[in-house]
Amino acid sequence: MKNLLMSVLAVTILVATAEARRDQHREQNQQNRIQQGVQSGALTKKETKKLRKGQKHIDRLQAKAKADGVISPEEKMRIEKAQDRQSKLIYKQKHDAQNRNDNSGSGQVAPPVAAPETK
Repeated sequence: MKNLLMSVLAVTILVATAEARRDQHREQNQQNRIQQGVQSGALTKKETKKLRKGQKHIDRLQAKAKADGVISPEEKMRIEKAQDRQSKLIYKQKHDAQNRNDNSGSGQVAPPVAAPETK
């Protein structure tokens, strides 16, 4: 009986550790995606600020969930949904028509320049 209890406890700890690593890996991956978007010019300053604010929101959700020492299934689901939304937003912002390197400096898409007419 004692061995069974120890085995169950060990498995529980391993599962919790694996989930924590997965969450940390996902968060780091999202941070890296934002940074890559900044470096490539795919994200405007405004988009970057919004995405980093979203990451901080997820950090706060995680801290609040861990405050009592136990992350409930409802808290875990809320955090995962926030991470899913953030991931989709990162993709959307990186692949929209705006970029940091446009001529206006505002993050808005510059209008196309007409080609000169030839006679």
